[in-house]
Amino acid sequence: MGSCASKKDIVYFQDIEEIDKLASQVIYDPVLQPDDLLTIMVSAFDTETAIPFNLPAVAYMGTDGNAAGRAQYQTYLVDNEGEIEFPVIGTVKLGGLTRREAVVLLKNRISHYIKDPIVNIRIMNYKVTVLGEVARPGSYTIPNERITIPEALGLAGDLTVYGKRDNILIIRDKNGEKTYTRVDMTRKDMLESPYYYLQQNDVIYVEPNKAQVQSSTYNRNASVVISIASVVIALISVLTR
Repeated sequence: MGSCASKKDIVYFQDIEEIDKLASQVIYDPVLQPDDLLTIMVSAFDTETAIPFNLPAVAYMGTDGNAAGRAQYQTYLVDNEGEIEFPVIGTVKLGGLTRREAVVLLKNRISHYIKDPIVNIRIMNYKVTVLGEVARPGSYTIPNERITIPEALGLAGDLTVYGKRDNILIIRDKNGEKTYTRVDMTRKDMLESPYYYLQQNDVIYVEPNKAQVQSSTYNRNASVVISIASVVIALISVLTR
């Protein structure tokens, strides 16, 4: 009886009817961090003037050792100081800037050399990790650099019935320090949390509920062992009559 779950333990956003409309107060823009891999494309009306600001594309090698025929743009690794080495303009510090701020910074620097440059930045290794009581735990690469807690849990196949929905742990690396918070998926307040939009390298951990923890102390093969033992005892009884 103690292991039985009620609706309030399972259903998400139970009090969402209490609000008519939830206006998002957060305009999410990812913050660039050390170890981010960036592709930075520079273009301009005069395409020739933009060439020196773009690293050359390289063809990646196939498993047979031959060039696979499709080019990949080289990436910039943000170092521990938050800096990259950019063609022509040299060292640029992008760590700690949002992507939008980084675009403005590069445009201003490049404008000394070409007129009206267009800068596009993508984070190539944007990923989040989901662990614990979910259907498919693992790390997931996010191509659009924007993901929420429910979306990340959806990628992992949602929580199992044994996952605690009211105490989900979010671990984040912020300015070189690990921070964490806990969110309650059963309450609407989660939608307004500053952690609702995940950042690259965030870790979500879903804690098992009491029933799952208690069941871990039992041998899950006990029923098989009992069945085999019953058959053996029955055979002995028949043979010894």
